[in-house]
Amino acid sequence: MLHHISLGALDMERAARFYDAVLEPLGYVRVWADLRPGGEQQAVGYGLPGSGDALAIKQVRQPIPYIPGFHVALGAPSRASVVAFHAAALAAGGTDNGPPGLRPGYGPTYFAAFVMDPEGHRLEAVCKTAV
Repeated sequence: MLHHISLGALDMERAARFYDAVLEPLGYVRVWADLRPGGEQQAVGYGLPGSGDALAIKQVRQPIPYIPGFHVALGAPSRASVVAFHAAALAAGGTDNGPPGLRPGYGPTYFAAFVMDPEGHRLEAVCKTAV
């Protein structure tokens, strides 16, 4: 159903560094970039290697408001990649919003971790494999 989603960022250099780090363990890469330090309307796009973007980060001029219940859930190829996503997010300036682990309330094999990026966007990495 969704083609892609865009999130706003005040500091594009920081956002690009953060998303480069946290998406790599999930197998996603920067597929395009329009970064011009000091410029306006900068953006980066992420997706699977050789594909178009599924997630874009776009420069904004004012802080992003908190939206109750909104988060972006990213598919992870393994439980180890969920753990690596969480560790990379914390190392890159993100905030823990739920450590890696099983979430049996969502399903018997639902393994996820939750973080907030430096702009306050809530992100989840999820793997539903049995191990």
